[in-house]
Amino acid sequence: MNRTPQLIAIEGPIGVGKTTLARRLAESLGSDAVFENVDNNPFLERFYQNRTEAALATQLFFLFQRSQQIHDMRQNDMFAPNRVLDFLIQKDKLFARVNLDEEEYKLYCQVYDRLLIDAPQPDLVVYLQAPTDTLMQRIENRGVPAERRIERSYLEQLNQAYSEFFLYYDESPLLIVNSKDIDFANNEIDYDILVKQILNTRSGRHFYNPAML
Repeated sequence: MNRTPQLIAIEGPIGVGKTTLARRLAESLGSDAVFENVDNNPFLERFYQNRTEAALATQLFFLFQRSQQIHDMRQNDMFAPNRVLDFLIQKDKLFARVNLDEEEYKLYCQVYDRLLIDAPQPDLVVYLQAPTDTLMQRIENRGVPAERRIERSYLEQLNQAYSEFFLYYDESPLLIVNSKDIDFANNEIDYDILVKQILNTRSGRHFYNPAML
């Protein structure tokens, strides 16, 4: 097997399967897994009920939480094995830009800059793409009650924001995966092929679309 990247970040919009992939990949590679603690955000359900009212509190809670996770990772670097993350801290501003009004976004950016987040640079970022219809179906299938309030228009906004973010992303090697027709949760062949794609990505920008094979 090829040398395993020490730090892999899995990214993508809500419902695309990044946490599932991060968990499976960490198990396969014998790596530590670091997950966003979505369930611990006390503002999230209110956000799905009324995005305008709860957006700033939701966003700031996630920012403080992720910055603490990055700090803990830095503190434990000398003892840690390889890691797989289901988030990329730099994308936090992506959600903030979608969810906050102009004044809230200015405040958020001031807080972000003062935290002086020294995030480790991933050896590889895996960006999972999927059409909005696919995201809606996956959210419905996993049956999280609060997520059923997510509007299609909001997912479309996020999808567009992710596309724009990764169009210019060049801070780490990047593998862009069209996950529409991949079932890496239940199909072992799909999963094994994707892992090979991940481990073969060493530099630059690469695309994996099984429909084109």
